[in-house]
Amino acid sequence: MKSAAPDQAVIAVAGEALVDIVPAPAEGYFEFAPGGSPANVAVGLSRLGVPARMLARIADDLLGVRLRAHLESNGVDLGHVVRAQEPSSLALVELSEDGQATYDFRISGTADWQWTPDELSGAVDGSVVAVHSGSLALTAEPGATVLRELLAKAAATATISYDPNCRPLLMGDPADVLRGVHEVLGTADVVKVSDEDLRWLVPDTPPGQVVDDWLGRGPSIVAVTLGADGVLAGTATGIRTTLPGRAVDVVDTVGAGDSFTAALLAGLHRRGLLGPGARTALRDIDVVTLDEVLEECVTAAAITCSRRGANPPTAAELEAAAHG
Repeated sequence: MKSAAPDQAVIAVAGEALVDIVPAPAEGYFEFAPGGSPANVAVGLSRLGVPARMLARIADDLLGVRLRAHLESNGVDLGHVVRAQEPSSLALVELSEDGQATYDFRISGTADWQWTPDELSGAVDGSVVAVHSGSLALTAEPGATVLRELLAKAAATATISYDPNCRPLLMGDPADVLRGVHEVLGTADVVKVSDEDLRWLVPDTPPGQVVDDWLGRGPSIVAVTLGADGVLAGTATGIRTTLPGRAVDVVDTVGAGDSFTAALLAGLHRRGLLGPGARTALRDIDVVTLDEVLEECVTAAAITCSRRGANPPTAAELEAAAHG
């Protein structure tokens, strides 16, 4: 891995910071854990040595206090987090015997989705080289419209990263969601999507065909995570590449995709490929560099799968695993 980018170069992450309710090791009990895909990405970035700024509305209740403490203890910048009066959002997590996670949500009237434009004033200033968003934050109104407008404006001064991270229970008709995805693809530079997302959004369409279609809509890089089978990725210049997954004893898959996204952005960041001045270089990334970054992403996701919850690796852990 290359040396870290300058400290003033920040990646902003916009979206939900909610509470996961997960089965505890003791049968019949549950644990409360910090979660939310964007918040997980922000923590993952910070643990990998990348300055991360969280753009979130976090409740002023007991759960919100714990969410703030979790983000702050992981070095995430909370200077643009709104102290919201609405309650915290909840995600109920069910784990299958092989550790695969499914989700149910309690988000009606909760803090994460009530954005107003004024609350995001100055949130993506000149120090921000990239903005990441996705998941429920870009589909749950009224805040989704505000965040989509933020991404569109930020594209003039920052690299835009996007993960649809679909939640079928809350997102309604997949055809409607896909139209929204296509809208964001017109703004995004870097896209990560899971094969599970694609089976819901575009059933019976091979991932490679989706990569070709989505790259034609604007992004420079599209990566499709394939679970245990690794990743398929492509670039706007015609590169297509696949990497296998890493063998690991899976505890659960919670946060694995978010760890992949954090490692993807961190890897591009270290190589000077984020920011408006790097847009051409990002688009022209060579296959060797892309594969190096993707290998880090697959490794980060595997580490997360090997332990409970959304617990992304540190830079030291990623380095050790890469050479292990």
